[in-house]
Amino acid sequence: MRRVIRAAGAVLWRDGRVAVVHRPRYDDWSLPKGKVDAGETVPAAAVREVLEETGFDAVLGRYLHTVSYTAFGKPKKVDFFSARVRSGTFAPNDEVDELRWLPVEEAAALVTRDTDREVLDVFAAAPPDLATLLLVRHAKAGKRDHWEGDDDLRPLSSAGWRQAAGVRALLPLWAPSRVHSAPRVRCVETVQGLAEDLGVGVLLEPRLSEEGYWPDREAGLVRLLEIADGAGVPVVSSQGGVIPDVVATLASLSGLPLGGDVPCKKGSVWVLSFQRPAPGWSTSDTTATWPRLVSAHYLPTPLAKPVP
Repeated sequence: MRRVIRAAGAVLWRDGRVAVVHRPRYDDWSLPKGKVDAGETVPAAAVREVLEETGFDAVLGRYLHTVSYTAFGKPKKVDFFSARVRSGTFAPNDEVDELRWLPVEEAAALVTRDTDREVLDVFAAAPPDLATLLLVRHAKAGKRDHWEGDDDLRPLSSAGWRQAAGVRALLPLWAPSRVHSAPRVRCVETVQGLAEDLGVGVLLEPRLSEEGYWPDREAGLVRLLEIADGAGVPVVSSQGGVIPDVVATLASLSGLPLGGDVPCKKGSVWVLSFQRPAPGWSTSDTTATWPRLVSAHYLPTPLAKPVP
């Protein structure tokens, strides 16, 4: 089997327009994208390629689409995200000699590849400024049978700390501002380093632990939606007995097909993107419009190799 070339890119947006770049090497108009480097995560590659090609530092939003095609006789897959401009200025460079900010319809007419048009169609199907929540399963904590104390106090193993370091490096790509966690030590430790980097505390969420969620699933789901609807981008650390049910239930309520089982390896992340409710929404109002899950994208533990 031929090795698949992995690449990543983004629909970079600001003020209702998206960036399209001209690459003189190919004489084409394209969305910014490029190959994933060895040891690099796909989201990190997307942000790096945007910066290298456009000069703009970007904040990731929802996962959009994966396109597949053959390049120079080899199979290639490109994962695309939505990305908001944070800062920067374009200057012509070795890869890109021109950048245009265009409405989506004009960008779709200009790009050379139909695959880029596919990505722009997905981007245009929802507002760009969705609410993003990063749902993390705690990292490895050793075997329960080997821990003699209270299971709530079981800490991360050495492998778990390495996974937590990967999560700590990965999640800033979405510019999180709040950190929440189920009360168990291993859940808190998984995101403690990120919280320290952000200069915030870890807010404990009893309803998002296994023992707090299952006696009242509806209350747990409501709490997660409350967190998602707050200001900024929250991170929530929880457990394998909670996350698959949360993701599957929210997807079902929103009519979002997931296409099979909900994976949830230790140290992995679900990027959940919601369309915010109408103004005046309240969880006490049963007739209110709930935040609707628009995209649910699974990222394996940052230490894992990408799957071809």
